[in-house]
Amino acid sequence: MEVYHGHYSNKQQILPVGEGDFSFSLFLAKSFGSATNITATSLDTREELERKYEDAKKNVEELETLGCTVVHSVDVHSMDTNYRVGRSIMYDRIIFNFPHAGFIFGRESDSYTIMNHKEVVRGFFASARELVKDDGEIHVTHKTGHPFSNWNIKTLAEEKGLYFYKEKEFETWQYPGYSNKRGSGSNCDSSFPVGKSSTFMFGKQLYLGL
Repeated sequence: MEVYHGHYSNKQQILPVGEGDFSFSLFLAKSFGSATNITATSLDTREELERKYEDAKKNVEELETLGCTVVHSVDVHSMDTNYRVGRSIMYDRIIFNFPHAGFIFGRESDSYTIMNHKEVVRGFFASARELVKDDGEIHVTHKTGHPFSNWNIKTLAEEKGLYFYKEKEFETWQYPGYSNKRGSGSNCDSSFPVGKSSTFMFGKQLYLGL
């Protein structure tokens, strides 16, 4: 039986990337009752995860019990050449929630900071394009207010040969148990306010349903 939650179902091969404490992937797995269709990845090693996030160890263990393939030390720029992620699998959905280049000197509104963030997203789109099915979708959830709107997510996707499908407002209450993380610094295990955010959806083919 196919089980849906929002944009995702247990019949899709799903690749969440850049996970913090893996609470988003665990939410999907619990919604489906299984995680055999999910390959969840983090940039952190397993040791780094357990050091940074209080709930990471139990979240990952529960995911693995549900059949998830959990892969650590995955750079979103090179994941298409990572045999642990590809393994000849093509994905229906690739998800990157709140991409960020990390905490550096300066402010989010500084042009240099924005440039670094945009490079993270560009590399992700290029790599994700090689892993998504022809009729699959690449989802990026991102803040839409200033200065985050200056990342120009849609333009970055177009540069990598992707088509914009649609934008859907993101609300954390739709994903109970998901806790977004700052990811670095002394407050790495803290959540940040998402404010006005959207999930932007892209694909390799022109979407004729618009």
